Amino acid sequence: MADLEKITINLGPVDLGQIDLLVDQGFYSNRTDFIRIAIRNQIDSHSHEINQYKQEKFFVFGVAQFSRSELEDLKSVGKRLNVKLVGALILSNDVTLELAKETFENVKVFGMIRGPEPVKNWLRELQQEK
Repeated sequence: MADLEKITINLGPVDLGQIDLLVDQGFYSNRTDFIRIAIRNQIDSHSHEINQYKQEKFFVFGVAQFSRSELEDLKSVGKRLNVKLVGALILSNDVTLELAKETFENVKVFGMIRGPEPVKNWLRELQQEK
């Protein structure tokens, strides 16, 4: 299964009770199943807006992975990355903060960032600056 990110939500007792009732009646296998389907339905209802970003805003949809050696190769030829991504940005655990600062110019990620904690924190800060 694809890499998953855990989220936490707060629900009132009536909403939670209604979900539990639907699970009990066999409409959904569990609470998580209900919530995933509800989220997918909401995303589907906004497909027009999402497709605009795919076509007009130059966002990449999916997973972008970078190893230390790939970033070092970019650095050696003086290239810097401008990342606009909906999905996941994954950096190998041996990527240093210094290397990230030398190779990432702009970052905008809607989704998740995985990698060493100092690098993730800096990338999140970089997003906020824009």
